[in-house]
Order: sequence, then structure tokens, then C-alpha cells
Amino acid sequence: MTIVTADTSSDDLFGQPRGLAWLAGTQFWESFSLYGMQALLTLYMVGQLLLPGHAENVLGLAATRSAIESVTGPLSTQAFAVQLFGLWAGLVRFTPVFGGLIGDRLLGRRRSIMIGCLLMTAGHFCMAFDASFLLALLLLMLGTGFANANLFSQLGSLYGPNDRRRDDGLQLYYFALNCGAFAAPIICGWMGQEFGWHMAFGLAGFGMLAGLFVYWRGGRHLPPDPPRITSAARAPLTTNEWRAVRVLLLLMLVQAAFWIAQSQVWNVYNLWVRDHVEMAVGGWQVPIPWLQALDAIAPGLLLPVTLGLWRWQARRGAEPDAITKMAIGCLIFGSGMVWLAAADSVFGDARVPLLWAVGFHMLSNWGWVFFTPIAVGLYGRAAPKSLNAMMIGINSMAVFVGSTISGRIGGLYEVWTPGQFWLLHAGIIAGGALLLLAMRPAVRRVLREAE
Repeated sequence: MTIVTADTSSDDLFGQPRGLAWLAGTQFWESFSLYGMQALLTLYMVGQLLLPGHAENVLGLAATRSAIESVTGPLSTQAFAVQLFGLWAGLVRFTPVFGGLIGDRLLGRRRSIMIGCLLMTAGHFCMAFDASFLLALLLLMLGTGFANANLFSQLGSLYGPNDRRRDDGLQLYYFALNCGAFAAPIICGWMGQEFGWHMAFGLAGFGMLAGLFVYWRGGRHLPPDPPRITSAARAPLTTNEWRAVRVLLLLMLVQAAFWIAQSQVWNVYNLWVRDHVEMAVGGWQVPIPWLQALDAIAPGLLLPVTLGLWRWQARRGAEPDAITKMAIGCLIFGSGMVWLAAADSVFGDARVPLLWAVGFHMLSNWGWVFFTPIAVGLYGRAAPKSLNAMMIGINSMAVFVGSTISGRIGGLYEVWTPGQFWLLHAGIIAGGALLLLAMRPAVRRVLREAE
């Protein structure tokens, strides 16, 4: 199969392919819409949607709750909200597997991305009404599936196999993603507090429309879709490629340990902040979703320091490889979980200062910088080219597994102390770091064979 890449020789912008700017702009708005929704969802369900007077208006909610409780047993309103969030957050990261496969084999990446943007727009607008809540979640799952993996796959096609700019380009792309994720909780959180939840969700829909326009406008700077090969003509995977698929599938399961902890920051952490953190500043109540914005700005602040560290290590021949960086990221994030647990003993029954929560976000996001962009780059390098977008979607399945498990674990928040709850997550993510280090020889072999 011919690998199609953009012509970067005459179309560079500040040393990077010009298409990076358009893909990053699209990702900004996709992140704005998704993370704005994510920052509000648990608080919205607990504070309004699942309360009497609203819950009975949601089409299909009773059947959905019955199905979930047939597996989990009876759940309180809060525990049900946490579990539903975990399932939704997981499925949003699961559908890119199929979206990537459809982009690779059927519709092409460009068409899949545009369909995804339209579905996400419709989903956000459906969130403006109680009755269409579950339909909105479904549309957002499907839309993210079509858009996410295909955007990342197009990003990889901007670079040749040995282009050193790829890692820096991935970090810049994630910077745009985090800018959208920073703006969304600030703006949507403020709108939700001042004008109601539905207005905030509607705004996210207009953001997704803006993303669709940016993607369409930059089309001429993007690499064309690779030719879609029929099943009869498609070459079978080689032995080395099958080995890569097996290793990447196992790596996905190991990565879930990281995402169990990260998913709680989107989910139960909001309830912990509500219950334990002093959010009043000068007589004004800071919206809880604003803390989610720190998860977006912190990587941008930490990125120059981290890239500088890696380049300093590279000059001395001591830069960690991708899998080691991911293990370090797990350990750093785990120390953030210990930081949250320590608040229980340091402050007791008193409210935790806001700066303590800010410190957690800086620490955990330094772990994120070591982990998430590196994982995407690793899958892009190691995956067979004929399955590239689909395998990037497989990488997202780690979030599906982690989020689904975290939703189930989230019910412990009502019966455990906060210290016990967060220490459990510190132990899980530290175990993930050890498993990543154990996989290092297999991953290194796959990367050597791919390159």
C-alpha cells in the first residue's frame, strides 16, 4: 500500500506542515465542545437532570437505569450519575475504533471527519432539552468516533516515516486540544451557573459548527486520503505486523490503569471539589467546572519545560524511550492521587484550600504530558499502515476500559473516606507503571521492526 503524506517541502509554517495548523484548529473546537460537555455532565445530572421533575421527562431513562442496575445492583442517584458518566466517557473513547476502521476502509478520512463534526453538533443541541438527553449522548459518542481517530491519522500523514518533527507536531496538536479544553469549562461553566445548563450545552454545539468550517476551509493543505483497497486486493498482514497488533492490544489494556485515575478527575473529582474544597474567592463562588480548565492550561505551561528536558537528555544520549516516558507519566500522576488523599489528613473536616486543588492539577497534568501524546505517537509509529486509523482508535479503547471501570469504582466515594478513595487510584496507576516497564522489550522490538 502506498503511504500518502503531505508535501512538506514547500508548504511549511514555522517549520511544521501547514496542514497541522488547520487540523489543530479543528481539534480546538472539537475539544471545546467535548470538554465543555464533560466538565458539566456529572454536576448537571446530580444537580438537576436526575431529580424529580426532570428525570421522568428523559426518554428511555427508566429503562437505561434498570439495565445498569441489573448489573450493578441498586444505585443511589449520585452513584447512578457517576456510573452513567463512566459509561458515556468510556464509549466516547471506544467508538473511534470503528470510526477509524470506517475512515480507513469505507468512507475515507475527510468524509468521516465531516460526518463526525455534524453528529457532534446535533448531539450538543439535543442536550438543550431534558427529553433528548440520552439521544444526545448517543450522537456525541458516534460523532467523536467518526472525527477523533481520523483527525489523528491525518495528522500522522503530514510526516514521513523518519521525520523528527512528528513528536513536536504531536505536542503542538495537543496544545491546541488543550486550549479548547481550557476555554470550554471556563465559558460553559460560567454560562451554566449564570444562565442554566441548557444554554451552556447549546454553546458547545455552535463551537462544533466552527470546527467543521475550519476543517473545510483548510482542506487543500491536508494530505489526500490513501486509496481504499478492496478486501480481495488487500495484502494480508505480515508476521511482524500481526506481532505489532498483538503488542498494541496488550498495551491498550495496560494503559487503562492510567485512565481509571484520569477519568475520576472528570467524574467523582467534581463531587469531591463540591464537598471539600473552598471555592469562594472574595465573596464570589468560583464555578466548579473552572478547575477542569486547569487540566487544559497546565500541559501548555509544562510543555516547554518537558520538551526542554527531553532535548537536554537527548543531547547526552539519555532521553527515555516512549514506553519509559509513559511509565514515568503514570508515577507522576499517581503522586497527584496521593496529594489528594493527603488533604484528608492535613485538613480534616475543614475545607481544602483552592490552591491545594490547583497543585493537584499541575502535578497530575505533568504526568499527562509524559503519557498521552507519547502513547498516540507510539501507536502511529508502530501500527500497520493499512490499519493505522483503526489502531489509533484502539489506543482510545484504553480510555473506554478505564472510564468504565472508574464509573463502577466511583460508587465507593459514598462509603469510603476521600483519603482511601484516592489512595486506591494511586495504587492502580502505580501498578500500571510497573506493567509498562515490563512491556518495554516487546514494544522496543515492534518499533524497530516498524521503522
